[in-house]
Amino acid sequence: MKIYFAGSIRGGRDDRELYKEIVKKLEPFGTVVTEHIANEKLSSYGETHMTNEEIFSRDVAWLSGSDVVVAEVTTPSLGVGYEVATAEFLGKKTLCLYREQEGKRLSAMLSGNPKLTVEVYKSVDDLDKIFKEFFRKF
Repeated sequence: MKIYFAGSIRGGRDDRELYKEIVKKLEPFGTVVTEHIANEKLSSYGETHMTNEEIFSRDVAWLSGSDVVVAEVTTPSLGVGYEVATAEFLGKKTLCLYREQEGKRLSAMLSGNPKLTVEVYKSVDDLDKIFKEFFRKF
């Protein structure tokens, strides 16, 4: 199974360590084609060795070729939102992960969309159960 993992890059890299743990927890379920999202050397400038057009083309190809999409949506990101919408358009099963934060709420465009699976979690340890349940369907 090919898993497309989406997490914020240019929207902010504060959750980089979390992304690394999420990728590790996803690996038993399949190949994470976007494991570079967790790379500690990747800054909020993104992949500077590629043009924006190259990144777009590659990522859309990866999205198209993936079986499922898992998006960490706690850090607001235009790119992640675009990826989630594209996944929905392509008919991909999509899991959105939102870590509860005091004084913040997840966008209704995600939490109110019946075509997405949205799971709220408090810590990385909660993800084992969430992933087992989500991937049980495949």
